[in-house]
Amino acid sequence: MSSNAKLWLERIHQLPLPDTIKIMNVCGGHERAITQAGIRTLLPKNIELIPGPGCPVCICPEEDIYQAIQLSLREDITLVAFGDMLRVPVNTKSTTRTLVEAQAQGADVRPIASPSEAVAIARQQPDKAVVFFAAGFETTTAPVAGMMAEGVPDNLFLLLSGRLTWPAVALLLDSEQAGFDALVAPGHVSAVMGPEDWNFVIDKHQIPTAIAGFNAETILAATYSVLRQKIEQRLFLDNCYSSVVQPGGNPTAKAQLRQTMNVTDANWRGVGVIKNSGFTLSDNYQQHDARRQFPGYDDEARKRAGEMPPGCDCARVVLGKIYPNQCKLYGRACTPRNPVGPCMVSDEGACRIWWSGGVRDQSTQVA
Repeated sequence: MSSNAKLWLERIHQLPLPDTIKIMNVCGGHERAITQAGIRTLLPKNIELIPGPGCPVCICPEEDIYQAIQLSLREDITLVAFGDMLRVPVNTKSTTRTLVEAQAQGADVRPIASPSEAVAIARQQPDKAVVFFAAGFETTTAPVAGMMAEGVPDNLFLLLSGRLTWPAVALLLDSEQAGFDALVAPGHVSAVMGPEDWNFVIDKHQIPTAIAGFNAETILAATYSVLRQKIEQRLFLDNCYSSVVQPGGNPTAKAQLRQTMNVTDANWRGVGVIKNSGFTLSDNYQQHDARRQFPGYDDEARKRAGEMPPGCDCARVVLGKIYPNQCKLYGRACTPRNPVGPCMVSDEGACRIWWSGGVRDQSTQVA
């Protein structure tokens, strides 16, 4: 841990803290940094750090994953997706529950790390359709929008499952029990969309908020900020990641998002439909919409909230209602080798992060 991080930690310990204060971190990257650095064990015991809805793999709707699987098996296509998506299971009794299993059955399914790889694959095989299953939050969706704005081959189609982050936090705050007293907002999303996206947390809900990066120093600085805001009742949006996050965000990325995509109501796995939380391709790019090019693979029965497998509490983990090791399946039926729910699949998922961090017990206590 850096000397600056240690300094912030000392400052936190010097604060006259309330009996209990719950701080939600929205981003899976934050949760990973917190766990790897052992920050929970270093903070005063009355501070609870709650992982929130910051894993796009975890909330990708089951119907979208199911549709990707069916397309890969039934159409003569190449399906590409970001690596984590290949192992996310759908809740079905059929033999094909993941894209990895579809791949094992002969489907041409390939993991990619960036949108440029999807373009390259489409150009390498111009006579075969390539479907890019693009799931992610703003930081992933913005490069996809850039890809579309720059122009893509005619044989490249997008199965888009992009989501905005802030509406999920708004949903929690508008509920009767938000479950947290302060918020650490994601630095990468703020770098794209602008820190202003988080003003509503303070203006409407009077919740202390700070933006953090992905190391112990900025996370502890943001933690100190929201604690001090809470104690002094002097609320403001504190940008603790100013080296990357600038007012207004990234104007080019935002312009490309506006050009190529529309914002619409969208389903979140296990949560339900959240207003104005999803991206769809705009009218000028409909010729590249996989849902339009390959109709008939929607399964209306899957478009519902609560479609996690029986006993899986991933939805409550995502919403910060329970800690990962409070799920009854954690470490028993559900492990990274054999994940039941999506939170144990992705490196951004809280369950996978806690398991990788050495938490093996089922407990009602914070690790």
